[in-house]
Amino acid sequence: MYTLLPFLPLISFFSAGMFGSFVGFQGAPLLATGCLFISFLTSLFIFYEVAFVGCFSYVKMGLWISSEVFLIDWGFMYDSLTAVMCCVVTFISCLVHLYSTDYMSHDPHLPRFMSYLSLFTFFMLILITAENYIQMFIGWEGVGLCSYLLINFWFTRIQANKAAIKAMLINRIGDFSLILGALILFDYFKTVDYASIAVLTPYLQTKVINFLNIDFNLLTIVGILLFIGAVGKSAQIGLHTWLPDAMEGPTPVSALIHAATMVTAGVFLIARSSFLYEYTPNLLGYIAFLGAFTAFCASTIGLLQNDLKRVIAYSTCSQLGYMVFICGLSNYSAGIFHLANHAFFKALLFLSAGSIIHAINDEQDMRKMGGLKSLLPFTYSMVIIGSLALIGFPFLTGFYSKDLILELAYSKYSWAGYFSYYLGSFGAFFTAFYSMRLLCLTFLCRPFGHRSVIGFAYDAEGIISFVLGILAIPSIFIGFYGKDLIVGLGSDFFKTAIHVSSSHINVFDSEFVSLGYKILPVCLSLFGSFLAFFLYNFQFKFLYQLKMSFFGKIIYNYLNRKWFFDKVYNECVGQFFFKFGYNTSYKFMDRGVFELLGPTGLSIFITQVASDLYKLQTGYLYHYTYSILIAFTFLFGLKEIFLIFGGVLDFRIFFLAFISIFFLNKMIVKS
Repeated sequence: MYTLLPFLPLISFFSAGMFGSFVGFQGAPLLATGCLFISFLTSLFIFYEVAFVGCFSYVKMGLWISSEVFLIDWGFMYDSLTAVMCCVVTFISCLVHLYSTDYMSHDPHLPRFMSYLSLFTFFMLILITAENYIQMFIGWEGVGLCSYLLINFWFTRIQANKAAIKAMLINRIGDFSLILGALILFDYFKTVDYASIAVLTPYLQTKVINFLNIDFNLLTIVGILLFIGAVGKSAQIGLHTWLPDAMEGPTPVSALIHAATMVTAGVFLIARSSFLYEYTPNLLGYIAFLGAFTAFCASTIGLLQNDLKRVIAYSTCSQLGYMVFICGLSNYSAGIFHLANHAFFKALLFLSAGSIIHAINDEQDMRKMGGLKSLLPFTYSMVIIGSLALIGFPFLTGFYSKDLILELAYSKYSWAGYFSYYLGSFGAFFTAFYSMRLLCLTFLCRPFGHRSVIGFAYDAEGIISFVLGILAIPSIFIGFYGKDLIVGLGSDFFKTAIHVSSSHINVFDSEFVSLGYKILPVCLSLFGSFLAFFLYNFQFKFLYQLKMSFFGKIIYNYLNRKWFFDKVYNECVGQFFFKFGYNTSYKFMDRGVFELLGPTGLSIFITQVASDLYKLQTGYLYHYTYSILIAFTFLFGLKEIFLIFGGVLDFRIFFLAFISIFFLNKMIVKS
């Protein structure tokens, strides 16, 4: 059973990809969905045995790499952290496969699409079940490859090509940092196995290494490198620009890869490496700072985006910031709990967005929607559930994890905790504002689109409605039923899967946070929702006047253009490397220095010397006799000099002297 779980999606990939033409256009999706459904059932059994019974399991398939002391086994580790992730990944993936059978039914390449989805699920399961950093890196790179294939699935679209390349290149930064961190771990720990590193970490916490000619603490530099890998994959500020552009792919891709699973790999990496980060408290503070700033920054950008899927994408980026900063505050279990909750309602939002896009002839601009409440009542209900769960509306799934995160942040009573709490609270206000803005522009306002499109809009039916209904259930209830089990006061759910230093535990302190600070995020969320509802339904003229004012234009342009991150990257960073690559690297170094010192320069030199030697062939005997006499005199002179000064001088000096005399003679002859 434990071995079957990760390989069922691989079987689905080969079946749909290699034999799609044999099983038929309808058979390939059903086969892929069936394999994923069995994987989900298997993950439920594993969750029961591992999480409830407490039977942590290690399955070793065999020796993978053996090179002196470099020994890596290919195996799987199932602890409570892995069990939670397996349930989330297989559940969301199974529903996305089922959703795609209807959503992509018009596409002639549906078997290829299903095979890519299955391959992605396989690599994601390899990532979360790995027992060492190298095996995890295989899954890490695999999901990056699959994201490229799925974003670029409609490869005839230029924007899809650009988005896929952008996602691949930006993730390369984090991937390089991750593998560098793993190599440093092996260099000093002589292993890349999680359990072995966890045991050895306390003994090496004071170890100092020289990196880039600067002395660093070993655990600090490893933690930084691993965190940069998490920043790239989980789209934290600085390396986040690929995530919104990845919405160019089909909507099921957005729901699976960029909402529920792939982007959470960075959060999983931080939680899995908790035994390292707990010994680097200063680094944890910077992690919390970056995560809180990401939560705030992404929520402000989402305020004024007009693409339906892009707004939801920035909400994903913002929620990932919450997960990262609470991990930076040593509350990894709360981050994983929010990760699991977020997967359900974010998949619901993305798949509901796909239903809307299908209904109005593939239109994604919210300014061309409106009035869809009566035309798409079921989808409207699903978007309301997903949006309320996202903003942390009381007693829905998001409320139990998001408010817990902010309470834990405040109860740290440190600069990182206060900074995270206040930025997270303001981020909750902005999240509620743009979520209600999305509802108003799409469903509640008067229609703004073309009559031929809006008039024929229809609600989701069949499989799409079934999938949305299934996702709505955990989006409402899973937070309530899972809180006491996973993050409840005194819960020992994760046991040894997550290590937290006794000095960093503050779950008891969070129970005594004053009521005002507990309800502030909820009040800000409710106020943001009410403000957006009021402005976009009754004060459209005021919003227009505010936008057209002097300061309004500045703020609108700044937020609508995403804090100018893309502009800076394209015009400063990108152009610098383009110019450096052409003028310096290509023209000066490659075609200049390397060519002159390499084959081109050698061939030119030999040709010139041959030409000069040819000119010496005058045909007169006394010229040849004179040349022989000069040569013998020079050689005998060198011999005598070497005999006299050979013990003192380096013979290579004579060679340099010979070359210098040769070129000097050549210059004299030319002059």
